[in-house]
Amino acid sequence: MEYFSSVGRISYEGSRTSNPLAFQHYNPQQIVAGKRMDEHLKFSLAYWHTLTGGGSDPFGSPTAVRPWDQFTGLDLAKARVEAAFELLDKLGIRYFCFHDRDIAPEGDTLQETNRNLDIIVDLIEQNMKSSGVKLLWNTACLFTHPRFVHGAGTTSNADVYAYSAAQLKKSLEIGKRLGADNYVFWGGREGYETLLNTDLKLEQDNLARLYKMAIAYSQEIGFEAQFLIEPKPKEPTKHQYDYDAATTISFLQTYGLTDYFKLNLEANHATLAGHTFEHELRVARVQGMLGSLDANQGDLLLGWDTDEFPTDLYATTLTMYEVLKNGGLGKGGVNFDAKVRRASFEPEDLFYAHIAGMDAYAKGLKVAARLIEDRVFEDAIDRRYATFNEGIGKQIVEGQATLASLEQYALQNNPIVNVSGRQERLKAVLNQYLLESE
Repeated sequence: MEYFSSVGRISYEGSRTSNPLAFQHYNPQQIVAGKRMDEHLKFSLAYWHTLTGGGSDPFGSPTAVRPWDQFTGLDLAKARVEAAFELLDKLGIRYFCFHDRDIAPEGDTLQETNRNLDIIVDLIEQNMKSSGVKLLWNTACLFTHPRFVHGAGTTSNADVYAYSAAQLKKSLEIGKRLGADNYVFWGGREGYETLLNTDLKLEQDNLARLYKMAIAYSQEIGFEAQFLIEPKPKEPTKHQYDYDAATTISFLQTYGLTDYFKLNLEANHATLAGHTFEHELRVARVQGMLGSLDANQGDLLLGWDTDEFPTDLYATTLTMYEVLKNGGLGKGGVNFDAKVRRASFEPEDLFYAHIAGMDAYAKGLKVAARLIEDRVFEDAIDRRYATFNEGIGKQIVEGQATLASLEQYALQNNPIVNVSGRQERLKAVLNQYLLESE
């Protein structure tokens, strides 16, 4: 069955095209900064938003019209697999991501749930082999079911902790079987609503124990995926333990896990943490912890996770600047953890949204590459910190200075001359690069 019969394969037609079902900037074969564009931009389709999302919000019922809605149960799950690979093929996206509960319905028992998963994983595996599409990452949904009301790895109930471990074990086995490049941990319920009833130390210790069990089991079965943690500050809990990049890195350092994990960073989660996306990327990059991206954007006027498709060229440019400075994302990619707006409910809107996001990242990649080639920001930074390259500044950087030696230097009463940061000028230059024709 063809689910998107009104749409053909999307191709690159250039910036002057008037065809809404064509790429203006994403040309997979184009060489940028020494690599093909599709090597820089390993785009991934998010199964949950694209195949299972119905357009509901906290105040409204689902609105999405989907060709597979005629099915139920396992038949619905099978139809979604077929639709997913048709969408991937027509968009030219070579990766996808899913939670275990996205792809197959939960049964009355864990045994039945696992049997449902096995049936759908068989079908996914067949489609992956015939299409060449790869699994960027998979994960376990340890937050939706009422059993996780108090968390999963941080639950106050040992029976729930055991169930979570069993679900995680099965999810790792699926990742191994499907050849996932990465495996993501997202602590949707790993946090607290109030400290009045929370043993914070026990919860964090138990979460680290679960991660260590996952490491041990992945080594036992030969699952060589990169482990990723996806930070988020709040929502659904008031405070989640993986609040932002810095907090998550601190957690990993505390429990001796930095050799096994990197970060999967999401733009909208940065917004909720009070950061820009480029801040989160820079923090992870300088610590050697930047692993993968969840590409979306949030609404700065709303205090919740809107998961909009990324169309802000400033944001995508500064994102790809960090990625290029990182030397790429390794096993990671650019996953569209994004959903069409509730009012964009027709099947074709899924294509328009992905095209917009892919073009925005492609444009951002090209501009970021030119900025780096021309050393726009690097030269400005070098000039700003030039005093640390010689004299007393060099002594400070090389660890030769002491409080006494710095006091002796200060007592010379040499004039202190600061230089302008030129922020406005740099923003104007960024505008110039964005607006210049290619």
